[in-house]
Parts: sequence; structure tokens; C-alpha cells
Amino acid sequence: MSVVTFDLWHTLLYLPPDQEERYMRHQVELATEALRSAPALPGAPSLGVEELSRAFRHEYDAAVAEASRGISVTPREQLERAARECGRRPDVDGYLRSLRTLVEELPLLRAPGAIELLEGLRSDGLSLALLSNTIGEPGDYLRPALERLGLRAFFPVIVFSDEHPWTKPAPEIFLEALRRLGASPGEAVHVGDGWSDLEGARRAGYRAGILFEGLGDYGETYRRLFAARPAGGLEAAYRARTLEEVRGLVRRILGGRRA
Repeated sequence: MSVVTFDLWHTLLYLPPDQEERYMRHQVELATEALRSAPALPGAPSLGVEELSRAFRHEYDAAVAEASRGISVTPREQLERAARECGRRPDVDGYLRSLRTLVEELPLLRAPGAIELLEGLRSDGLSLALLSNTIGEPGDYLRPALERLGLRAFFPVIVFSDEHPWTKPAPEIFLEALRRLGASPGEAVHVGDGWSDLEGARRAGYRAGILFEGLGDYGETYRRLFAARPAGGLEAAYRARTLEEVRGLVRRILGGRRA
């Protein structure tokens, strides 16, 4: 069975840079408020809002660093770690409910050409799966957006990193998607916008990775945390500036194979 797996953020959906920056700032504000309003443990230091915010940002950044090594640290764990550092006992479930509301209200946009590409690949007889690192929000909060944007029906398999021990670039998260489809990596292509997409596909033994460069207009914080690239840029045998180009590249890579 031939398979194409896709990254999500800045590949199939996105936020404009200013809205993306605002969203990431609001993530920190929600966590900071959860810490501020939490009871302090005996002997805990007296900390102001900025110190609490800094504690959470430290754990968020640490989660991003862990993700680059293929290790998943969920939003729940990030707040719990910050709380231990600050000596607080926050309402973690309340924080996650607030985060869900924030995600549900995001004006997420579908990438131009996404539906046409997915329809084309499916008509070519290819199976599709979605692979997304979910560090700032649980993947389950994104499922309604996938439905709303008309993307959900194309993916019988969706793998969000917060629901597993791994993140891209760990090969395990790629192999989990293929296992659920009953496919082998030698007949798989991955499409994504970052180093973890290409490196993870390589480690998993994929036929190839395609670097999608059409939605690289990131918010400042997102760029700093998630869009860092190795010195000299990304080595990619296949690059696409539009999703329209991806179908032809997939056909060339897989040599016309059908599922």
C-alpha cells in the first residue's frame, strides 16, 4: 500500500503571523493565570505574575527542546512541571478547559489547494495519514477544526504527538501511522514544512520527504521555537512552493504505484 503522510501546521492549516503570535501569547497567559490563582504549597516562594509567566515559558521551551529529540511533553505536563517549580497546586483540568476554548475560537485557515491535493491523491489510490506535533495544545482540541475545514474525512489515521510518547523526528511516530494503515515505509512519502518532518521520514525509512515551503510566513514566537533550521538550510531532494506541486512529486517518487 502506498501512503502519503502529512504534517498539519503550516502545511494543511495555518494562522496569519499576527494571529499566530497572539495565540501563542494567550497560551502563556492562560497558564500564568492558572499558576497565579493556585494555592501555594507550604514553604513556596512568593512569586509575581512575571515570575510565574517565566516559569511556564521555561517549561514550554523545554518541551519544544524535548520534541526536537523526539520526546513528547504534553500541555498538562508542562503546567504541572511549572507548578512544581513554583510550589503551586493549580487546577490543571480548568487550565485545559480554557485552552480548549482558546483553540476552538482560533480563526484557523485551510492551506490553499489542500482539498484539491487530498482529493487528487485519494483518487490516485493512495492512503493518507496526518502526523502532527502537538506541544502547545492537545491534538484532540484540533479535531473540530479539521472537521470544520473539511480535512478530517481524508485521514483515516491521525497521530497527534501528545497522545503518544514520541514527536517528530522520532521514527516511531511515523511508523505508528504506517502500522495503523498496514503500510511499509518503503512505499511512503511525507509532506511537511520543517526539519523534523524530513529527518523523521528519513529515520523511519520513508521513500522520501517533500519540503513544503508555501506557508513559511510564521509568527515571531513560532519561528523561534518551531521553525529553526540547521545551519545552511534544509537538505531536501524534493521541495514544493504550492500544494498543487505535491501531487506530481508524489507520483514521481512512487513511480505511479497505487494502493
